[in-house]
Amino acid sequence: MGADEAILNNSVIDWLLEEKQPSIRYLTLRELLGRSKKDTDVRSARRNITNIGWAKDILEKQSPGGFWVGDRSLFEPKYISTFWMILILSDLGLTKEEPGVEKACQMWMKRCGTRDGGFSQTGKAKEGHLCITGNTARALVKLGYADHPRVRRAFEWLVKNQSKLGGWSCWNFGGRHGSRDLDSWEPLSAFAVYPRQKWTRSMKLAVEKGAQFYLERELHKLRKEGEGYEPWYRFHYPNHYYYGILVGLDFMTTLGYSGDKRLGYAISLLKKKRRADGKWNLDAINPDPESGQGRWDRDNPKKASIHFALEKPGKPSKMITLNALKVLNRLDEVR
Repeated sequence: MGADEAILNNSVIDWLLEEKQPSIRYLTLRELLGRSKKDTDVRSARRNITNIGWAKDILEKQSPGGFWVGDRSLFEPKYISTFWMILILSDLGLTKEEPGVEKACQMWMKRCGTRDGGFSQTGKAKEGHLCITGNTARALVKLGYADHPRVRRAFEWLVKNQSKLGGWSCWNFGGRHGSRDLDSWEPLSAFAVYPRQKWTRSMKLAVEKGAQFYLERELHKLRKEGEGYEPWYRFHYPNHYYYGILVGLDFMTTLGYSGDKRLGYAISLLKKKRRADGKWNLDAINPDPESGQGRWDRDNPKKASIHFALEKPGKPSKMITLNALKVLNRLDEVR
């Protein structure tokens, strides 16, 4: 690293460490700089997560009953109801130690778990839904439920419902009918945060098979040979259940594939999209305006999903920048 680049990186780190967003400050200290949980700055930032910034704003909108918007559905309206808030809070450094988080998670697991071990919009379906189960598994692990029986069953469900092609499919309940493209990324992202000591042999094999599915497509191709899908090349947050190249880089490097040459295109795009000041922009809010869902929302305004964002599109994003730097850190570790 040259002197100019080091100065640039230090400036960006200082920006991420600003106290007005303690979630980003906490995650930067822990996940980017590797500080201990006992570190004074880490402990201070962790305490402030519910006092200042994004997480505080979200928790203030939670009802005394533990839900957001209404308790008739924990999944709708997209993307402001309980399920989606749980996903975002899991990304902001909170755990079940926060009473509001505990109440919401217990409600979700009780009402939306399916008999086959997965999760669905209501829990009344006979089978779990792939995207919902994967997102739930990832969020619950991050929120401190890695040892919960429902979480264990969810990971077993993900193994059982993997396609023979190596990926997963969100287009059919159970996910057993093929792997159309890279959109069904949630299982690998869930395994990326699940402690390795909890992996069974079948889980390890499922991850290896799934990772090869993504590597064969270089994280951006619709098939082994062919073009990608334009929204995948833009960086979004929250991810909800939409794929993107930064999403793929995050879970693939976390799973230990940083040295694979087939990440080359994705890495080059990540570096190309970096601003001159060392930050990355939030390109768009999901659902991307050019995605199928985005176009449908535009044509059906009365039934459209409700967009939710922490930051402004087209502007430097602390969440995107943090995730991008974590990826680059993992890449440096294998050089």
